[in-house]
Amino acid sequence: MNYLSELNDTQREAVQYKNGPQLVIAGAGSGKTRVLTYKIAYLIQQGISSGNILALTFTNKAAREMRERIMQLVDPKQTRYLTMGTFHSVCARILRQEAERLGFTSKFTIYDTGDSKSLIKRIVKEKELDDKLYKSSVILNRISDAKNHLIDPIAYANNRHYIQLDKMNRLYEIPSIYAAYQQQLRQSNAMDFDDLLMNMNILLQQNNEVRQKYQEIFQYVLVDEYQDTNYSQYLIVKTLAEPQNNICVVGDDAQAIYSFRGANIQNILKFQQGYANAQLFKLERNYRSTQSIVNAANSLIAHNVGQIHKQVYSEKEQGQPLQLTAYPTDLEESAGVAKRIAMLHKNKRSYEDIAVLYRTNAQSRTLENEFRKVGIPYRIYGGTSFYQRKEIKDAIAYFRLIINPYDAEALLRIINFPARGIGNTTLKKLNEFAYTRQIHLIDVFNHLNDQQLNITSRTINQLNTFYQLIQSFVELSDTLDAYQFAEHVLKTSGVMTAAAMDLTPEGIDRMQNLQELLNGIQQFVTKRKEEDGIDFTPITDFLSEVSLLTDQDEKLDDHTPRITLMTVHAAKGLEFPITFIVGLEENLFPSPYCESESELEEERRLLYVAITRSKELCHLTYSKQRFKNGSISYSSPSRFINDINPQFVQNTVSVNPPVNRWSNFSWGEPKPFNPSTQTPKTPSTATTHRNLTKVTNNIGMSVGGEQKWNVGDRVFHKVFKEGTVQKIYSTNDSAKIDINFDEVGTKTLLLAFAKLEKRQ
Repeated sequence: MNYLSELNDTQREAVQYKNGPQLVIAGAGSGKTRVLTYKIAYLIQQGISSGNILALTFTNKAAREMRERIMQLVDPKQTRYLTMGTFHSVCARILRQEAERLGFTSKFTIYDTGDSKSLIKRIVKEKELDDKLYKSSVILNRISDAKNHLIDPIAYANNRHYIQLDKMNRLYEIPSIYAAYQQQLRQSNAMDFDDLLMNMNILLQQNNEVRQKYQEIFQYVLVDEYQDTNYSQYLIVKTLAEPQNNICVVGDDAQAIYSFRGANIQNILKFQQGYANAQLFKLERNYRSTQSIVNAANSLIAHNVGQIHKQVYSEKEQGQPLQLTAYPTDLEESAGVAKRIAMLHKNKRSYEDIAVLYRTNAQSRTLENEFRKVGIPYRIYGGTSFYQRKEIKDAIAYFRLIINPYDAEALLRIINFPARGIGNTTLKKLNEFAYTRQIHLIDVFNHLNDQQLNITSRTINQLNTFYQLIQSFVELSDTLDAYQFAEHVLKTSGVMTAAAMDLTPEGIDRMQNLQELLNGIQQFVTKRKEEDGIDFTPITDFLSEVSLLTDQDEKLDDHTPRITLMTVHAAKGLEFPITFIVGLEENLFPSPYCESESELEEERRLLYVAITRSKELCHLTYSKQRFKNGSISYSSPSRFINDINPQFVQNTVSVNPPVNRWSNFSWGEPKPFNPSTQTPKTPSTATTHRNLTKVTNNIGMSVGGEQKWNVGDRVFHKVFKEGTVQKIYSTNDSAKIDINFDEVGTKTLLLAFAKLEKRQ
């Protein structure tokens, strides 16, 4: 039991608490994994059979590392029957044993996302629905959300929330698609990922014998990253732990950042309400970061109302304060970050020590460009290099084909993107014809009526439409500059429309990437004009630039130390000596898609996660102008900057002077901090809800001096459509508005994010 001496007092108490429910709130860098691992080892050494222990994680990696560590603490023979793994893997294991009770065989197939999308596409086609409207990713996202709330097709068809949502998006047939999808899965003796959880719940809730069986087996239930559980996972854990309730959940509400995946922060916030005798343990010592970093993160998260309060501390050195730098433009921000990294490397810091974190994948483009220019090696963690992302390669394939009609690879890539009904069989015929006649693939379009091709008149029409589209682009390629041309091609081809219609997080990400591509092209055109005096930049010049950039990536071998580029979401659970958090601006971080207080609090938690990745030094940056939608737009510093106690932040000077393009602008100092935030407020239990002052008369309210709103105004919202202003609220730090929307009823929105348009 010597290993217990390695723990601090609170960690040890959490490990040795044996019977009854317990909640372990583990602050960033507080040794959460060690506590879970040691607790399992402790239970085994206390005589609990490993076969009676269930440990649930969110990644296979976490499960594997914990098991290896446990085997170092106790006799490996004692861990033989330990059930440990992800929710999905454990449920799959149990379902194979009990499959026949649900009408499946034990050899059922598990469909991955690709399989599910393919099946949905087939169903949409069979129902003769518009596949441009009924996109597989959107449908699958909706079905997944329903399953995670344990809503089957029958319940879905009668659920008011989903009915309204589908009506808003003109997706009236989703209930029938969902029903057909489940029917097809069952006929194929298959389950998708969400079915593994849903069917586990069905098994436990509807079969007393099975429920009692596994409740007796799993006498101790432990859950890692509990703040990331959805309703389905919550119910599985709750049911299995009954009636002894020897349940230990470990997590950090301050790091709950996955609501877009269905995670419900209330599972951890209300744990003690669900278990009256639950014991709370707070792991508050941070072993990762300096005191300055920990204190800065604490002052930020203190502004969230929905949280379990803790006071994380560090006994490491004080360390440097967070370094805040404002840059004139987004290009200079990326260049400035690159220069600071080059300086750190010159001072003997390894590239491996450094990570650059951003809110959206699209932000990597300007960073990648700058790093390539100055020779900084990098890797994209948990993602793909900007110019290697599918939607970007698709877009560039259009440009390549238009400029070079003989580019067969480009043609094959985009001939059916967006979907035009030109299938693989047709492509095979086109390729064979080109090979037989010894002509270029593009030239086959002049022979579509040839009997040797043997294609239907419908397919001929589709191919002709595509060919004429490409020809129309060819005619414009020499008359429009690169940006005008690219924008026209992406819009006219339907590429932008297809991306915009996908409302899933992945779809939104793709749309942002396409928009960022256009931003990059516009920046390229502007730079050539203002710095090089070139009045007209064709798309060919941009393609040459891109090809040179992407080729450089291949010159680095796998052993080259590199800095890490990643989104904040991808960074969760990782740590680095030095981090750069870029793009701290309104409508970027926090995201422009925030429309409620709870969403804003999650964005604040996301920044908390970003800051707490740092061990020694954390840089915060923002730009005062950024390219958006092909033009320069002014940016405001993120409100979260003012949430950080200024005593833990140092304003620094940009390491690079303004470039010529915007040198005529006069920049002030970085936005000063609000002195009122020097002592951050820690909400007490008596003030868990902000006091709201109602404004029910016709006195208007303006936010940021941009728009004045009055009760009774008719407004338009991009999601909820038209409605009437009912109430306006003011708070200490935000403004809210109640709107009765014609289609979906009353919604309360944050004015700063609502993006409303006034109707006359």
